[in-house]
Amino acid sequence: MSATPDRVPESVFALKASSFTLPTLKLFGSDLEQVAETLSSKVVQAPDFFRNTPVVIDLQELDDAESSVDFPLLVGLLRGYGMVPVGVRGGSDAQNDAACAMELAVLAGPKGPAAGGAKKPLRGPARPQARGFAASRLVSRPVRSGQRLYARGSDLIVTAAVSAGAEILADGNIHVYGPLRGRALAGVKGNRGCRIFCQNLQAELVAVAGHYRVNENLGPQDTGKPVQIYLNERRLVIEAL
Repeated sequence: MSATPDRVPESVFALKASSFTLPTLKLFGSDLEQVAETLSSKVVQAPDFFRNTPVVIDLQELDDAESSVDFPLLVGLLRGYGMVPVGVRGGSDAQNDAACAMELAVLAGPKGPAAGGAKKPLRGPARPQARGFAASRLVSRPVRSGQRLYARGSDLIVTAAVSAGAEILADGNIHVYGPLRGRALAGVKGNRGCRIFCQNLQAELVAVAGHYRVNENLGPQDTGKPVQIYLNERRLVIEAL
């Protein structure tokens, strides 16, 4: 009896080149305070437009071509407002290296890898180094409209009110022991285990690791009460304390 020839398994995927049109965030300066202020106003006006939107960060028009860009903060901002940063283009070698450390793709641009000159070998994104959290940042004064506080590498604790128009961000958890009327973004570098705790939720926007909810989507069961806000899978949960 002759042996049955081995069957060639069908391909489980096909890898093909495709072209997509992606929204671009073009930076003209590296002052992320101004970027955050303008971006927040646009997102509040049309939150559905920005939700889960892939974005390319364009560095070609920076006022200083060699200026450093705080990519952890910028990526955290974009994720906090629901966008998905996927890559950069037009940056210097140093800027591209910093982008790779945040696992962003480096796309071709006039000042990027596709420009004239010798080609560099391709390499994968650098693995971010593990960083220990610093002591929590404690703020005992009210955070007023227009102010922006960021707790880099730590939790943020605010024992006073956060006014409408103010913004507080943290790589870790956020605790607010007064009314929270502004915007609060925890886990801005993608830590899904972070939480927001507040005594009186009246926020314009709350976000954990890029998953957010604006004031219009807060129910009466959530507002004006002590709550904790956290992620369950990909769903943002607001739960009474």
